[in-house]
Amino acid sequence: MTDNFWQLYGEAVMTAFGFFWKAGWAFVFGYFVSSMIQVFVPKGRLTPYMGNPGFKSLSLSTFFGAISSSCSFAALATARSLLLKGAHFIAAVAFMFASTNLVIELGILILIFLGWQFLAAEIIGGLLLIAISSLLIRLTFPKKWVEQAKERIEEEDDEEQDFDWKERMRSAEGWRLVGHKFVMEWQMVWEEILIGFTIAGFVAVFVPDTLWAKIFLMDAASSAPEWLRAVENALVAPFVAALTFIGSMGNIPLATVLNANGVLFAGIMGFIYSDLMVPPLVAVNARYYGWRLALYIAGIMYVAITMTALILHFLFLALQITPESARAVEDVAQFKLDYTFWLNLLFIGVTGWLIALHRRHVKKQDMSGMDHGSGFSLKRVLVYGCLLILAGGLFSRVVF
Repeated sequence: MTDNFWQLYGEAVMTAFGFFWKAGWAFVFGYFVSSMIQVFVPKGRLTPYMGNPGFKSLSLSTFFGAISSSCSFAALATARSLLLKGAHFIAAVAFMFASTNLVIELGILILIFLGWQFLAAEIIGGLLLIAISSLLIRLTFPKKWVEQAKERIEEEDDEEQDFDWKERMRSAEGWRLVGHKFVMEWQMVWEEILIGFTIAGFVAVFVPDTLWAKIFLMDAASSAPEWLRAVENALVAPFVAALTFIGSMGNIPLATVLNANGVLFAGIMGFIYSDLMVPPLVAVNARYYGWRLALYIAGIMYVAITMTALILHFLFLALQITPESARAVEDVAQFKLDYTFWLNLLFIGVTGWLIALHRRHVKKQDMSGMDHGSGFSLKRVLVYGCLLILAGGLFSRVVF
C-alpha cells in the first residue's frame, strides 16, 4: 500500500512536470506577443470611447481586453482603472471577460491541451459571454451601487499611454520596455500557473473516475437524457472551478483532466470560463467595490457562463462538431523528442534575451527598489507547498 502511494505520488509529480513541459514554449511566446502589444499599442487613445454601453464601446473594451494581460488579478485592476477614467460599468465587465478569455496566450494553451475545436469554442463563447453579460447588466443595472463603488476607489497613476508607436518600435528603450513587461507579466502569473499545474497533475492521478462520474452525472448517462446532463454540467462546473482557486492560465490542464474523464462539452467550457469566479478574485472585487457589487458581478458572471456553455453545447451538437473526449492526459503530459522539445529550447533563449532587456530597463529607470509583492500571503504558502511537493515527488521517483 505504501509503495503504491509513493508510486502514484511520483507519477502525479511527473504528470505536473509534463504539463509544464508541454506548455512552456507557449507561455513564453504568448507573453512575448502580449508584451509587444501592450508596449506598442497606444491604449490611451481607446479609453475615451468606452463611456457608454453601446456597441462601439463594448467592441473597444473587448479589443482592449484581448490585447491586455491574461492575469486575472491584472484584469480586475485594469477594469478598476477604466472605471476611474470614465469607462461605463458594462464596458469594464466586458474588458474583464475579454482579458481572461480572448488573449493569445490562453488560445495557444487551449490549442495544445484541448485541440482546435475547443479553441474555436473559446473564441465564439468569449464573444457570446460578453454579449450575454452586457444584456444581463442592462436589465438589472444597479446604478446606485456602481456610483457608491466609484466613490470607494481612489485615483491611481498609470504609465503614459499616448505615444508614437512607430518611434517606440524603432527605439532600444521600446524593446527594453517589452522585456520589462514580459518579466512583470510572469511575476504576476507564475504562482498561479505553478499551483494550477501542480494541482492538475495530482488530480489527474489521485482523483478516481468515479468521483467525476458522480459530480457530472456520468454514471447516470444510461438513465438521464443528455440535455439534462448538459444543464447539470454547466451549472456545476463554475463551482468546481471556484474550489480550485486557480485563474485562467492555471485551469487549462485541469480542463484537460475533465475532458479526459468524459465530462460533457458544456461542463468543460463552463469550467474554463469560470476563472473570474474563484474566491480570491471575488475578494479583490470586494476590496475595490464592496461586497454587494462584487457578489452582483459574480452572479452576473455565473448566469452568463452557464448560458454561454449551454448555447455552445447545443450549437456544436446541432452542427455535429462537438469535440470528443479523446485526448488522454498521458498524451498531453508525455516527454518526447518532438516539436515541443525544440520549441522549448528556442524560447529558453528568447526568455534569456527578454530578461536581459528587462534588467537594462530596470537599471536605466533606477527601479531596483520596487516592491513586487513578495510578502506573506495564502497564495505564497501554497506556492512553497507546491514546490516542496514537487521536490518530494522527484525524490520519490529516485528512491522508489
